[in-house]
Parts: sequence; C-alpha cells; structure tokens
Amino acid sequence: MSKHLFKSTSLVGILTLITRIAGFMRENIFAIIFGATGEMDAFVIAFRIPNFLRKIFAEGAFSQAFIPVLTEVRIQKNHQELSELIARVSGTLSIILIGVTLLGIFGSTAWAALFAPSYLKQPDKFILLNHLLKIMFPYIFFIALTGLYSSVQNVFNRYAIPAATPLILSLCMGWAAVSLTRYFPNYPIEAVAYGILLAGLLQLLIQLPFIWNLRLLVRPKWGWHDMYVRRIVKMMLPALFGVSVAQIGMLIDSMYATFLPTGSVSWLYYADRLMQFPLGVFGIALATVVMPHLSRQIAGSNIDEFKRSIEWSLKLIFLIALPCAVGLAVLAGPILVTLFEYGKFNYQDMLMTKESLWAFSAGLFFFIMVKIAVSAFYSRQDMKTPMKVGIFAVLTNIILNSILIFPLKHVGLALATSIAAMVNTLTLLLILKKQNMLSFSPGWTKLLIAIVVANAAMAYVIFILQGQLINWISWPVWERVLHLTCLIIGGVGVYFLVLWLLGIRKHDFIMKDTHVIPH
Repeated sequence: MSKHLFKSTSLVGILTLITRIAGFMRENIFAIIFGATGEMDAFVIAFRIPNFLRKIFAEGAFSQAFIPVLTEVRIQKNHQELSELIARVSGTLSIILIGVTLLGIFGSTAWAALFAPSYLKQPDKFILLNHLLKIMFPYIFFIALTGLYSSVQNVFNRYAIPAATPLILSLCMGWAAVSLTRYFPNYPIEAVAYGILLAGLLQLLIQLPFIWNLRLLVRPKWGWHDMYVRRIVKMMLPALFGVSVAQIGMLIDSMYATFLPTGSVSWLYYADRLMQFPLGVFGIALATVVMPHLSRQIAGSNIDEFKRSIEWSLKLIFLIALPCAVGLAVLAGPILVTLFEYGKFNYQDMLMTKESLWAFSAGLFFFIMVKIAVSAFYSRQDMKTPMKVGIFAVLTNIILNSILIFPLKHVGLALATSIAAMVNTLTLLLILKKQNMLSFSPGWTKLLIAIVVANAAMAYVIFILQGQLINWISWPVWERVLHLTCLIIGGVGVYFLVLWLLGIRKHDFIMKDTHVIPH
C-alpha cells in the first residue's frame, strides 16, 4: 500500500480526532446546560432532519457520486473542462438547495409532524421543534456547498482543510450554548440553532481560498442538461440508501423514541455522539482517503491494486475498529461519568445512556466497515447494488424497531440500528466477493485469531481495573479524567502487547504497490 495513502489517512485521522475532541467538549456543555430534557429532545430531532439532508447533499450521497465523475474528468480531460464541470455542478446544486431550504422553512410544520408525530399531543415540544427547524434549515445550503468544495480538494489529494472544517461547527455550537442562551429565556436551546447557522456560513467561506488556489473557484452555472451533471444525479439517488443507512436508522430511532418517556431521544443522542468519535476519527478518515484512491485505480483499470486497497482497508478496520468497539462497551460507564454527568445530566440519564451505548457498540465495527464496502461499489460507479442492500437494511431496522421497542425501550432502538448495520455490511462484502472484487491474501486466519485474543485480554484488564462505578461519581473531574486516561492507555498497551506476543508485526499491514497511482 502506498505511503501516500497511509500518510493521508493518518493526517485526516489526526485532524478528525481534534474535531471529535471539540465535539466531546460541545456535548459536555450540552449535558451541563440542557441535560436530557424535553427541550434537548426537541433540539436533537430538529438537528437530525437537516443533518440527514446534509448526508444527501454534502459528504454522503453527493460526494460518493461526485468524486468518481470528477476524478474521471480530471484524468481524461483538461483543466478547462474540469472547471466547467464544477461550475455546472455548483450552479445546479445551489438552485436545488435553495428550493429544499425554502421547502424546509415554510414546510417546517409538516416536517415536525412527520418525524415527531407524538409531539402533536405535546404542544410545547411541537412549537419548539417547529421553530428550531425554521432557524436551522438554511444550514443545508451552506454545508452542501462546503461538501462540494471539500470533494474537489479530496480529488486533488488535499485533505487537511475538509477534515478540519467540522471543527467550526463544534466551536460555534459550544460558543452559542455558553454565550447566547441568556438572550433566549423561553427556549435557551434556540441559541444553539443560530450557532449552527453561523457555522454553516463559516464552513463554506473557509473553503473558497483553497479552491481559488486550485484555479477552480468558478461562477456557478445552471447545468441540468449537462451529461456529467445528469450522471451525478443519476448516481446520487441510489447512493442515498447506500451511504446513509446508519443516518436513516438514527432518524427512525429518534422518531420512535418520541413515543417513549422524555429523555429517550437525548439518551440515544449522547450515546450516538460517543460512537461517532471512533467512527469519525478512523472510519470516515479512512473512507475519505480511500474513495478517491479507488476511483483512480478503476479509472486506470488497475483491478489488482483496487482489490489490494480494499484488503488493506479491511485489515486496518479489524486492527483498530474492533478494539474501539470493545473498549467503548467495557468503559461505557466511566466514559459517561467523566464526560457528561454534571449539571442537568444526572445519574439516571447516565445509566440510560450507558445502555444505549452498549447497543450501539455492537454495531460500531460494521458502521465503520460499511464505509469501505460502499466505496468499493461507488468507485466503480455502481450505485444500484448498495441501494438495494441499503433498502433491505432500512426495512430490517424498521421491523426490529417495532419489535424491540416494547421489551427494551430506547435500547431496543439502538440495537436494531446495529443489527441493520451488520446486515448491510455483510451483504455488501459477500457481493464483492462474488464479483471477484474482494480477495484475501494468506495470513488472515492467524491475524483474526490474534486480534480476537488481544481484544479479550484488553477487555478483561480494563474491566478489572476500572472498579466500581459508584466510586467514579464521588471523584472530582480531574481524577475521573486521570483514571479514564490511564485505563485507555493501559488497555491500548495490553492490546498491542498481546498482538506482538502472538507474532503480529507492522509488515502484516503493509502491502507494496505494484503500480504507481498518480497523485
């Protein structure tokens, strides 16, 4: 595997780590100020709706369709034609986004009724949800164009600014929660909605100088009839189900959770935010770098390199994602006590969130792996296969939600999403294998056994050393942070020590390139 790919993945991972740490600080502020209240429940649902649309028009379905086409034009055409493509895509996308934004603002009542039907019988929550949607919907316009320009930079192997951009959202939301809530006495959470709107504008503006440096900051044009625009739209629609199964699942979970006791939506939200840490730092970072890389290999007809890239990605996922999931499950209580149990976020909220986190941890490995699986299809511009599998996974999620919500409440919703992710991922990998686009070199059995044994040893050690959770609650903040840090470092040390004792070395995760891919 090329050093360039590894270095790019590491860079994106480090920058994403910084943004996720800022996100933790943001959620900590939310837990202190808002807790797991009805106000927070309404905000979570309001934010999930435009956030879901962001997955369609920004880094999700759009980028998966846009990057392969953009890569193809960059390799096969000249700079002028590349500029023309970006002009027409940005112009067409902008017009569509204006329509979606206006539909969201003026149709906010319908959106609220659709995704929180139980709030129709709770006027205060419904009014707040409706109001928050009106404020936040313009965020879609800004963040979708941000996603477009981020995709352009990724195709040119410029990952730093796109990876660091989400930091702006956390900073603006945290700042709004701390500084502006006093100006909104009726609904303090309204301040955060305005913070999100400001973040969207800033995230877009910061991209422009870097696009200018690439000589690709062009005037948008309406280009609906352009051949490439039509191809992107055609690929984008099926990509929705391929890349957004988890997001659709979370949105469905929130809708079901509105029928449960107050706080259920927030418990799922806080657990989800913790799960997003390893998912973003590793899963999204890996997929961000691998997608353009795979697209270049397909454009150059380098099928062997394509298969080796997929195998390398899967090895890294087993090496890193599996211990992340195990560690998150075993340390769920200490993590939540350390990060969130302050202010309005009480002990009961911690226990309920911990159960959600256990259920989400069961699917973390698959949430990460599916990003590589769908990239393997989209880089070949095959959008229909992930769409069909994604629809099946979403239906699985809905059916399991309807069954598990009764005995397990909010935990059943989280578990249903994890099971759906497993179904989605394994089905896609089996199809890749059947298509002869996925192969495994010798040594996988030894590697998997070693990883499983190392995870078991790590889990045992950190479980024994963490002690009773009740003791954590009595500690001051600095002591909680110190103990948690020591447990994480100790667990990581045990994990890699056991791998080393079992004969796993660095060269097991390095594959030499047989063909140089142009950067």
